[in-house]
Amino acid sequence: GALFLLVGVVYDRRHTRLIEEYGGIAEVMPKYAAVFMIVMLSSIGLPGLNGFVGEFLILVGSYQTSPVYAIFAAAGVILAAIYLLWMYRRVFFGPITHEENRSLKDLNAAEWASLLPILVFIVWIGVHPNTFLGKMSVSIGHFLTQFAH
Repeated sequence: GALFLLVGVVYDRRHTRLIEEYGGIAEVMPKYAAVFMIVMLSSIGLPGLNGFVGEFLILVGSYQTSPVYAIFAAAGVILAAIYLLWMYRRVFFGPITHEENRSLKDLNAAEWASLLPILVFIVWIGVHPNTFLGKMSVSIGHFLTQFAH
């Protein structure tokens, strides 16, 4: 969800979602670029961020049930990482490719107010996943018992 919010921030300024319309915007929006990087790395599954916890649990669980599906899932994770890193490089680095991008404003206070709690949860879940996983274990156990029958 955070990636959609961040795309919305830049869309609100430029009114386009086309990757080729951007380029070099880290130069004019460094805070936005840093927040986008954190959220993107979370989506990739970097250890210490929330995406790692989910991807790890899914891959381990699926491997126990069907190693073939786990291999396909792992390949999907790798392909997603390649795409996201490719997109980040094209949008944020290199020369500014369109003059409209030179006047882009970095994150404002309202955007920070929306993004900061998300960033806190991204790191919190990544560093202390048991805060949330422990509360779900009874429900998950019940679900798995029902699902097994």
